[in-house]
Amino acid sequence: MAERETIDTREGYFAAIETLAAGTGPLAVDAERASGFRYSQRAYLIQIYRREAGTFLFDPPAIGRFDELNAALADDEWILHAASQDLACLREVGLDPHTIFDTELAARLLGLPRVGLGTVVEQLLGIHLAKEHSAADWSTRPLPQSWLTYAALDVELLVDLRDVMVGLLDDSDKTEIANQEFQAELSRAVKPPRAEPWRRLSGVHAIKGLRSLAVARELWRSRDELARERDLSPGRLVPDASLTAAALAMPTTKKQLAELKAFNGRASRTDIDRWWAAIENGMSTSDLPVLRAHGESIPPPRSWSDRNPEADARLKQARLVLSKISEERAIPVENLLLPETLRRLCWAPPAEFDTASIAAALVAADARPWQIDSCAEALGAAFVEASQKAQAASESDS
Repeated sequence: MAERETIDTREGYFAAIETLAAGTGPLAVDAERASGFRYSQRAYLIQIYRREAGTFLFDPPAIGRFDELNAALADDEWILHAASQDLACLREVGLDPHTIFDTELAARLLGLPRVGLGTVVEQLLGIHLAKEHSAADWSTRPLPQSWLTYAALDVELLVDLRDVMVGLLDDSDKTEIANQEFQAELSRAVKPPRAEPWRRLSGVHAIKGLRSLAVARELWRSRDELARERDLSPGRLVPDASLTAAALAMPTTKKQLAELKAFNGRASRTDIDRWWAAIENGMSTSDLPVLRAHGESIPPPRSWSDRNPEADARLKQARLVLSKISEERAIPVENLLLPETLRRLCWAPPAEFDTASIAAALVAADARPWQIDSCAEALGAAFVEASQKAQAASESDS
């Protein structure tokens, strides 16, 4: 097998654009990040394959921006697997396709039981695709040959996979559904940053006192700042469990912090002054956090039977009808309608349960036309039935 080479010069990059532009058909595109190793979610390798052009492995840190490639090829169809994972890092370097085909999403719509690339390739193409380097540190330089071979195969089979899926989608009358989903994936708005990202610290729910919460917050902020500076995954500096342990222990001296066995990690002792300063900030600040974050999220469904019995009845009845539609259409229920959309609709439904009112509520929630056509009438009927059952139960009790 010939050695794979990365393109890490502007000259090689421009030559590749010329060759890719002369190729035929859609482009298969993939990106490799260093999640779990680096703070950033930047691409450390971008792979592109096109028939009659071949495979190109680009080194984004060395090349910089890809605006010229995008200008030449953005109007062609791009094939990605799980595009939502790669679009952000591709856009970061100037790659922003206008049309995509997502083989992972297509697999879901086709009702395949497992949608990982290796499994889908094996099921539809009969080719075993090893995935042993999926969690590798792609910021490593130079990249090993075995990794480059793995990365190339990730795109070299995508075009054939897409062609098979196009036929299957057409046979199952799901082509338009897929097109709507692909377009929604491309146009999905970037989520705004969390107001209090430190609250996602693992184990923070075990911290009860406000002062201890303030310490946890300051430790998280200090670690995040250091991780950003060094471009390292925060957990590789000091694990979440260590920050939580320190906030629970509330050491009163730097020595006590250093002696805390649960406070470990590669930077736990080398940057002890930093962590102690964070603890002191948390102990002295007048800006104490509230015990529970305030937000627009609705309560977890397990509490609905007590807090909002009508919503609980609607949700249970709606899940039954959506499960039936999901089975009939061989589309996972979470693709039929986002669980969060369903919960919000059940918690705060429109005043009327007719199809038009439910459809309008789904439009406001950014549901796709095919989802509205599939679900609105059934959900309206489910809400009516839930209301009738609740009324009958109430009359029976009285």
